[in-house]
Amino acid sequence: MELTDSNIAILGAGNLGIAIAQGIVEEKLKDAGQICLTRRNLDHVGHLKAKGFQVSSNNLEAVTQAKMVLLCVQPKQLPKLLEQINPGLTKDHLLVSVITGVSIAEIKSHLKVEVPVVRAMPNTAIAIGESMTCICSEDSKEDALAVQRIFNALGKTLIIEEKLMQAATVLGASGIAFFMRYLRAATQGGVQMGFHSEDAQMIAVQTAKGAASLILENGQHPEVEIDKVTTPEGCTIAGLNEMEHRGLSSALIKGLMVSYDKIKNIK
Repeated sequence: MELTDSNIAILGAGNLGIAIAQGIVEEKLKDAGQICLTRRNLDHVGHLKAKGFQVSSNNLEAVTQAKMVLLCVQPKQLPKLLEQINPGLTKDHLLVSVITGVSIAEIKSHLKVEVPVVRAMPNTAIAIGESMTCICSEDSKEDALAVQRIFNALGKTLIIEEKLMQAATVLGASGIAFFMRYLRAATQGGVQMGFHSEDAQMIAVQTAKGAASLILENGQHPEVEIDKVTTPEGCTIAGLNEMEHRGLSSALIKGLMVSYDKIKNIK
């Protein structure tokens, strides 16, 4: 599906749906008037009309006027939503689900016609165009690429197998919270060393941003960059060794795996 073909409907436009819509427009993939955002309570999206977006509380009507349909509701709301829009769906539509933990097969089980489905798992950094979004599809590669072009406007993307989507949720989406906890701890350490909390946080955040940017730009293994900072008998290696003695890497990996086991068992 080509992005220029038709309108896009974003059903259940909360913070994530709105961020996606704004990113699409900012990157000039679509004009605002080509995007319809739906919400039961239009008070939450009414302000977007002034920016040129279509807004509606009628999901079926939005679907009939679009070809690409983004599903942005909560998992428990999905069956009812699909029941509402089934009469308007055709084989020419493309459904894009950003709903955590709902498989392509489960979505298709609610459909009355054969419609291609793509799953996308962004994280909350999508609000500032810095998301890591993983994408999967059981249908055509072209559909996955069309969805990838949208999320490329909102950060980095990776097309993966669906069996890895739960892991992508933990590493990419839950991962935001894990890194935030590191920043909180680093800030507290900075305060203990004598900085005011605001200054400690700024140093910690910019340092974390710089570290991530080095890996993204250079493509090096983290240990290569670590070796550039550590010197014989220096303070950096002393701190790293103490953190490892206290279980830093082990705690991170165990935390990731506990989250992964949890999401695998959610029905």
